[in-house]
Amino acid sequence: QEYLDFRKERSRMLLSRRNQLLLEFSFWNEPLPRQGPNIYELRTYKLKVGTMIEWGNNWARAIKYRQENQEAVGGFFSQIGELYVVHHLWAYKDLQSREETRNAAWRKRGWDENVYYTVPLIRTMESRIMIPLKISPLQ
Repeated sequence: QEYLDFRKERSRMLLSRRNQLLLEFSFWNEPLPRQGPNIYELRTYKLKVGTMIEWGNNWARAIKYRQENQEAVGGFFSQIGELYVVHHLWAYKDLQSREETRNAAWRKRGWDENVYYTVPLIRTMESRIMIPLKISPLQ
């Protein structure tokens, strides 16, 4: 009964809900537990229909430019729910290290070319900064 009461109360607070089933890109690292403290950036890209293979091919080459600081946590794409949605999860010590790491990628020859080819594939993009809960294996 307590659970049913909770669900009823929760439903009054929800404005909307959406679900996705995601698959992992094979060329990304598998998300593993991390020592902290870290912050995480979840970047979400909604792609133009029909561009997932081109996106994946470009990122399979681009990810090597972002492995130096072990910031790449995982890359996923939607399989059920809204399609042609990609999520990249990155770990940083803080916002300053995020800025430094991202700027360092731009100084590497080849990074700009990969970005150049992926930008036209994007309809919208979003960035969220997240702080893990103490119970999360991703600290």
